[in-house]
Amino acid sequence: MAHETIISGGTLVDGTGADTRKADIAIDEGKITRIGDLSGEQAGQTIDATGKLVTPGFIDLHTHLDAQIGWDPEMRPSSYHGVTTALIGNCGVTFAPCGVENRRYLAELMEAVEDIAADAIIDGLPWNWTTFGEYLDTVQSLDPTLNVVGMCGHSAIRFEAMGDKSCDEGVQADKGELARIVDLVKESVEGGAVGFSTSRFLGHRVPDGRLTPGTWADPNETEAIQKAVVEAGGRGGLFQVAPDMRTRYQVEKDMFQRGAELGCQVLFSGGTGPDGDGGVSRWSEFLGSNNEAGRRITSICHTRPSGSFFGLAQQAFLRTPAWQELMKLPTIADKVAEMKKPEVREKLINEAKEAKGFGPAANMLHPMGTGEFPDYDLENKRSLAKLAEDEGKDPVEIYVDRLIASEGREFWNFWAFGGALQNQWNYMRLPYVVPMLGDAGAHVGQFTDADSPTFLLGQLTRDRGVYTLPEAVHRISGKSAEVLGLKKRGEIKEGYHADINVIDYENLTSCHPEYVNDFPHNGGRIVTKSKGYDATMVAGQVVIQNGEYTGSRPGEVIRDFIRD
Repeated sequence: MAHETIISGGTLVDGTGADTRKADIAIDEGKITRIGDLSGEQAGQTIDATGKLVTPGFIDLHTHLDAQIGWDPEMRPSSYHGVTTALIGNCGVTFAPCGVENRRYLAELMEAVEDIAADAIIDGLPWNWTTFGEYLDTVQSLDPTLNVVGMCGHSAIRFEAMGDKSCDEGVQADKGELARIVDLVKESVEGGAVGFSTSRFLGHRVPDGRLTPGTWADPNETEAIQKAVVEAGGRGGLFQVAPDMRTRYQVEKDMFQRGAELGCQVLFSGGTGPDGDGGVSRWSEFLGSNNEAGRRITSICHTRPSGSFFGLAQQAFLRTPAWQELMKLPTIADKVAEMKKPEVREKLINEAKEAKGFGPAANMLHPMGTGEFPDYDLENKRSLAKLAEDEGKDPVEIYVDRLIASEGREFWNFWAFGGALQNQWNYMRLPYVVPMLGDAGAHVGQFTDADSPTFLLGQLTRDRGVYTLPEAVHRISGKSAEVLGLKKRGEIKEGYHADINVIDYENLTSCHPEYVNDFPHNGGRIVTKSKGYDATMVAGQVVIQNGEYTGSRPGEVIRDFIRD
């Protein structure tokens, strides 16, 4: 019998953490039907993977593609980097459940937190839902390229139950409001949400400057929500947190542990600092002891130094009057032309110097170069401060002259997160950490980490040995599928869904970030493409081949999960 597709001659990295092996793969009706030596088998389509890796599709546990799917069903840039399943609804920022009267508020909240214009969100989505289940129905009707898993968010639910006071510090839900919150959580999970997400991070603000709904929720509320997730969906339902580890370290850890005791799979955003081991030993003990006791707690983290890209696209860092006027110009080319005028260059430099320039941030800004592939300075030898010291100039002069010389193409990566490289790599190696915090669909004009899988496999695994190849693939496929409770995904096994990558591993790399204006109302964002993915398949269909979309959009909104 002929198969629909055979991937032949590849080196299989199956997502379990097992050693690589040579094997062919047969695919029929969206599933893997045979693995082994299929040299005598026939197929309607054969993909020659000789000399290439064959891996499961990657599962991105942190995206904000909730709005973008409406006008970009290809879900870029995640799909450029081997991702076949994306978890949306992180950090409590979701568009459902939502009464008709609250639609504008949620769009404006997304704009404030994630840098997508509210008008683009309002006009780019059909807004034909009120419940979370209806929202998932809408996402499926958009025929996404990738699989989608959704969480219901604290911001939408708390605002729906409490109104404007949901953002006020010190204000807690009364008995009736808490009952409403619990009902909405249960209704959402029963409607297909994999679980619930919340943000307690002190950098997520609504348009009037207050922190997002849920930030100040007390343990009474968070525990009631955790119970609701388990009651509605079963043990293993997700409870995702963007935590406040700066001012509520112990409170947050207690919340993680209590949620896991109640039966949730707890997923939180974590990382390390520059002092000592950056907290790695403490997190090793906390994650290890809880998981060994059967309490499921997993951290995700940044794969490379991150926080913001500065330059001439959308953010200049410097904010003096001359810089503000410069950044009002419509295009990067216009800004460069203006900067080339001697009197403008001088004014930009002098004003910035008088305003104390970059200050300590000069040590955290690293130029990414202008080549086809970015330089992330993993030797930590080319900060703006170091470049200025080497040339005997002020950092402002270096910054201005490099922007001019690059015709505005160069970005400066601000190392706000993950900059203590060895500490971060040690954290990533902990057994209960997934190195995938891509944030696709978030902070869209400010930076992008959606190339995290490519960077992980290329620069960290192949070039630096932070992981073995089987372990790196396992973390972002099989391990991630386990966290979500995905059925027959995340590994290459017979009977599993044929979500697969064929990778030219030796040449795998992220391309240089580009600023493009392809959102509704000409909105801008940063996109990073890749080299090295020969093919990415979803449900047995090639959706992107050598960086080009095929037009196939077989993605599924997944609503059924493994639960105890």
